[in-house]
This record gives sequence, structure tokens and C-alpha cells, in this order.
Amino acid sequence: MSCYITQDDRLQPLLTVLENMKVAADFKLGENVSQEDKLGIIDEILSTLGLFDHKPTRAARLSGGQKKRLSIALELVANPLVMFLDEPTTGLDSSSCSQCVKLLQVLARQGRTIVCTIHQPSASLFQLFDQVYVLAEGECLYQGSTDKLVPYLQHVQLPCPMYHNPADYVIELACGDYGLDKIDCMVRGTENGRCVDWFDDPKSAAYVKPCRAKREEEKAPKVHKSLQETSLMNQLKILLSRGFLKSRRDSTLTHMRILVNILTGLMLGVLFIKAGDEASRVLDNYNLLFGILMHHMMTTMMLTILTFPMEMSILQKEHFNRWYSLKSYYAAITIVDIPVSVVGCILFTVIVYFMSAQPPEVNRFFMFFGISMMIVFVAQSFGLMIGALFDVVNGTFLGPTLSVPMMMFAGFGVSLRDLPGYLRWGSYISYLRYGLEGYVGAIYGMDRPQLGCAEKYCHYKYPTKFLKEIAMRGDQFWNDMLALGLIFLMLRVAAYFLLRWKLVAVR
Repeated sequence: MSCYITQDDRLQPLLTVLENMKVAADFKLGENVSQEDKLGIIDEILSTLGLFDHKPTRAARLSGGQKKRLSIALELVANPLVMFLDEPTTGLDSSSCSQCVKLLQVLARQGRTIVCTIHQPSASLFQLFDQVYVLAEGECLYQGSTDKLVPYLQHVQLPCPMYHNPADYVIELACGDYGLDKIDCMVRGTENGRCVDWFDDPKSAAYVKPCRAKREEEKAPKVHKSLQETSLMNQLKILLSRGFLKSRRDSTLTHMRILVNILTGLMLGVLFIKAGDEASRVLDNYNLLFGILMHHMMTTMMLTILTFPMEMSILQKEHFNRWYSLKSYYAAITIVDIPVSVVGCILFTVIVYFMSAQPPEVNRFFMFFGISMMIVFVAQSFGLMIGALFDVVNGTFLGPTLSVPMMMFAGFGVSLRDLPGYLRWGSYISYLRYGLEGYVGAIYGMDRPQLGCAEKYCHYKYPTKFLKEIAMRGDQFWNDMLALGLIFLMLRVAAYFLLRWKLVAVR
């Protein structure tokens, strides 16, 4: 029955006007309305709001006024009876402000109630409003028709100066520019909002309407349904369709991510070329394994930390207006990222694995790839948890900061055997420890035969000797995979509940 349109325009920038409207229609009109009918409703709304010719334009390329109209159009799909707008003219020039308020007036004349906050409107804009409600410190200074504001001020002995904008003058009074006693005088004059003498029709006073609406609602049959218009499965289907469309167009999340995996793989491959098959370069290869671990962790985690806070504002608006449930949204973002993660990880693994001459065995290759994939998913979940709680600035600081202990307890700089007893617990919660141990198990475990030695003496000719010196066993691969799987599940569940808490806290 109602909708809330935020002050800032929270739109999907990669989708066109028509695509944004189609998504809104699918969510708000449910599965029973045909696509033909939905398109008819969309065309009617876009024509009314002057956006019909901009259907193929992406939301990011719209002007400020067009973005505001699109924000209104998205919520008009469900034809709400009441629309709340938070400062709809913010950031618009005078012409766009006038167009926006006139549009709201047209929507009000169609039988809707339009409620909006507005600061410092021009005199001409102010006259477009039917009723005005002036507040100061939680008390009502005036409630009634716009035309009767000046007579009311005259009535309370606070006449508006000639040629002065009444809206500016009443705001100056509300701010105490003429003394706090004037505020008390106006509160008494309107009986703190209870007086209805200043309405054109006192029977249409705002406080009467909820009672009438309630009586009409009581007559309506009670229907038990979810808060959203469409089912969870259909919500997931729409979100997946939108998510894959965004992924194809997103140069950071998709194109650049794959390119970075290819370029980093080539760089590491050249730097450590044929290091995996040479006994004299075992330590170099060990450094490579840790470098691969850092690559998978940092690129995935930081990408999520940087991009998810921008998505949060859209999520807050759409979830608040009952487009979809948090469960379906969370499932969708988890599924949508899998193809890009897998493709990027495969390309990187193939390049690095064969350029660095790791064991040419199918099972070892897939073990190596499996650990890489798990690290990507865990790091993404870690980034998601941080991105859900913090903004970009705090997230980019906390992400690497919280990753430092993970690296300390991974067993790379200080072997797990040499960790002090009071710090050993850290190795059990560090997902990088399980990743590094899994890599070492895949490359040097499973009774790998002795390595080729091009030098006179190779200290680590036998892989078992290297495993012993770094205090790792070569038979812990599946335990490492299990540990990473458990950490992944815990982080995903934690991120969901933190996201849920954030949405409730914001509301």
C-alpha cells in the first residue's frame, strides 16, 4: 500500500531504464500478471514520467532529474496508495525541481497520497503543495493548506514580510532566527497540530484519514501471505537473471578480474618458471605457493570489500520496499559469483601450474585447483562479512589488517612447530594455514618420488625431508579441504546474520 523513495537515487547503474522497470514489475506484480500486461504498465508509467524515449539508456547515464523520475517509476509499478519521498528535489536544478514537484502533483491528482519532506522550496514550488506540515523540535508549528499559511502567520501576530517567500520565512521562524518564543507561539496557535481550522476542508485533515483507511482495511478479507508479492523461488530466479546480466556488463567484477588472473598467472609463471620440478628450487617453489595463496586471498577479498558497500544501499532500499527477502538475495549473490570465480581460478591455475612445472599428474592438479577454489570462496565470504558491516574506507583498512594474523599463523614465516604454545590456537583458525598445507600436500605429499637435481648437491632432493623441515605432513589434504569447507560455511552464515542485523539496524 505504501513505498519509500530515498533522498539519493539508488538505482542499478548497469541496467537500462527498461531493464530496471522489468525487474521491478517482476517483483511487484507477481507471477500471475503476464509479461504483455507488465510491459503495458511499464510503458504507461514511463510515458507519464517522460522517460519513454530513454528506455534503452543505462541508469548510470541518466541526468539527476531523470534518475529521480526513474526512482519514482520503479515504485509506481505496484500503484501504491501512499508514497513517501525524502527530499525529492535534492541535487536538482530549478527546472528539474519544478518538473519533479509537478510530476508529484500529477500523481496526487490520480488519487494517491504523496508525502515528502522539502527544504527551502521556491515560492512557486511551495504553491504546488496542497497541504503543509511545519515541524520544529518534534512539535507542530502549522498544519493546513498551503494558501492559508500566510493568514495563519498573521493570526498568530507573526506576519510574513511583503515580497518574502512564505516557505523561507516559516523555516526561519522554525529555526529560531526570530527568537524561541515565536516557536512556542506557533505551537499554541495550531494546538500542536490538533487544530483543523486552517485546512480548506477540515474533514480532510490528515489525522482523520488513517481512521477511515483502517475501517476500509477491516472490511477487506484477511489474506495470509508473505511480505513480498512473489514467491521465494521466483525472487531467486529474477535476482539470478539480474545478477548474471550485471556480471556480463561489469568491467571490474568480471572482465578485469579475469584479466588480472591471467596477467598475474603469467607473471608468476615467468618468475618461477620450472621451479616445481627442480630440487634446488624447492624453497622458491614454496614461496610461489604462498604467493598464489596471497593472490587468491587479496584479489577476491578486496574486490568484495570494495564493491559490496555500493550494493548495500540498493539492497536497503529494495528490501525495505518489500521487493524480495534477504534469503533470496543472499542465495543469488552467492550463486552469481560462482562462474566468474571458477573461470578466473581455472585460467590462473592452468597458467601457473604448467609454467612452473608442477607435477604433471591429474590428481595433483585437481587437488591444487580444489584448494585454490576453496581459498577464493573463503576469502570472498570474509570480504562479504566486512563489506556488509563497514563502508569502503573502513573496510579497505580492516580487510588487510585482519588478514595479517591469518598470514602469521599460516606456517610460512614461522613453522607451525616453532609457534609458541600460547599462540598455537591461531593456526587452527587461520584459513591460510589450511590453504598452504593443502598446496604443500598436493605438490610434495602422497609419497612423491625424489626430485631432479641439476646441481652437485640438492638439500631437498627428497620431498619428505622438506615436509619435515616445514613441520607439515603430506597426507592432510582432505582434512584441509574439510577445514576450509567448515570455515566457508561459518563465514557465510555469519555474513548473512550480520547483513540481516545491518538491515534491521538501518531501518
